[in-house]
Amino acid sequence: MTGLPTFTTLGSGPTVLMLHGIGGGHLAFAPQVETFASSGYRAVAWDMPGYGHSAPIEPYTFKGLAERCIALIESLKCGQVVLLGHSMGGMVAQEVVARRPELVSRLVLSGTSPAFGKSDGEWQRAFLRERTAPLDEGKSMADLAEILVPQMIGPGSLPEGVRLAQHCMGTVNPSTYRRALEALLTFDRRADLARIHVPTLLIAGEQDKVASPAVMKKMAQAIIGSTYIELPGIGHLQNLEAPDDYDAAVLRFLALPRQLLH
Repeated sequence: MTGLPTFTTLGSGPTVLMLHGIGGGHLAFAPQVETFASSGYRAVAWDMPGYGHSAPIEPYTFKGLAERCIALIESLKCGQVVLLGHSMGGMVAQEVVARRPELVSRLVLSGTSPAFGKSDGEWQRAFLRERTAPLDEGKSMADLAEILVPQMIGPGSLPEGVRLAQHCMGTVNPSTYRRALEALLTFDRRADLARIHVPTLLIAGEQDKVASPAVMKKMAQAIIGSTYIELPGIGHLQNLEAPDDYDAAVLRFLALPRQLLH
């Protein structure tokens, strides 16, 4: 792994920086990179620390993840970015906007939540056990992906997107995966939602069991002037399950004049 973060970039124009989930990597945004670049944006998809060839961080915390993301934004020399985060990447995005709001022009949060509860909660412990049990039994990340991805999707998901999701999860370093899961249980930015003052779009999947529509609706209500949409028949992996609908929703949001969003 290199000391510098790895990412893929395509196109020119306003920068859209995409932050993947716990089982992802920059490749998880392959459909969006292509679509956004062809629509007049500079599309950047990041590998979080410990993913791809990005160096891991110690300790593995949201503070550290946000600091690495902020350093990447500054290195892109674009002033502000549209920050788009999915799942854990949506949590990193919240952490970044809480720390350095002047770096973010607009915020897109999909399949995420403002908190994951406390590590001593039974639901959280059960989630952790479920997500690591196959690894504890000696299975690989590819085996884990075959088990978990089908549980996260909805009936309307695109088969090609599901295969890409399985591929991405299958290539994640198991040590990074475990550390990211442990970090997930510490996240809580509920008190900061009312302080988000950039135009914000929240995208939920109707069938999402990880970040449910109910959670995301409540989150949207706490972010003043935010926009909420729900993709029918779609689960947790919105951008891969329904890339055309997802991309269209994001592009509509980005095209709206800022004054109409508040």
